[in-house]
Amino acid sequence: MAKINIQPLGTRVLIKPLEQESKTASGLFLPDSAKEKPQTGEVVAIGDDESITLKPKDKVLFAKYSGTEFKYDGVDYLLMESNDILARLN
Repeated sequence: MAKINIQPLGTRVLIKPLEQESKTASGLFLPDSAKEKPQTGEVVAIGDDESITLKPKDKVLFAKYSGTEFKYDGVDYLLMESNDILARLN
C-alpha cells in the first residue's frame, strides 16, 4: 500500500474497507448490487488522541453505516470515530 498523506484528527481513524467475497459458499457469484456494505477493514492511520489503542494495519470490525466514505487516488476509504469500531480482528 502506498504512503497516504491523510492524517486523521482527534479520535478519528482512517480505514480501507476490505472487499467482500463475491462468491457464496455454494459457489454462486454475486453481482455488485447484491453485495452488502463491508463491515471490516484495515486501519491506515489514526488520530492524535492518546486513548486510541489501534495501530496501522490492524484489521477491524466496524458499525455498518458508520463513517464518511471518500475516494483518494482511486482508492476507497472510510474516516470514522474510533468509538464506531466494534472489535479488532485477529
